[in-house]
Amino acid sequence: MNPQLIGVEELTGTYPFDIRQSMKAMRLNRFFWMMREAPARTRWLEERQAAYDLAKLTEEERTLVDNTDWLGLVQYGVCFFVLEKFARVVKITNLGMYASMRGETLEAFLKTRKVPDAV
Repeated sequence: MNPQLIGVEELTGTYPFDIRQSMKAMRLNRFFWMMREAPARTRWLEERQAAYDLAKLTEEERTLVDNTDWLGLVQYGVCFFVLEKFARVVKITNLGMYASMRGETLEAFLKTRKVPDAV
């Protein structure tokens, strides 16, 4: 184990993205990375199962994507930066993802931020 990660599992809400996680979620990370390309976005929007088949996603991975389970995807090992690509496809902002990861609505989440005039 990376000595910098010793004890990290004791930090609630911390999900390190390391080589082990990266390898476990390689298919999903590649799938989401491809969302920067219009044909990949169109394929997923119009032929979801074909997109999953092409990416060789497992049933568990397909379920995480279908449910837009942002926290589950991070816990599975997906890199947040590729999730941003997919979030745009499903028309969710980063703030919307953060709220979902906390189990909150966007409005409730914004009330916890120090943002003038937040909803």
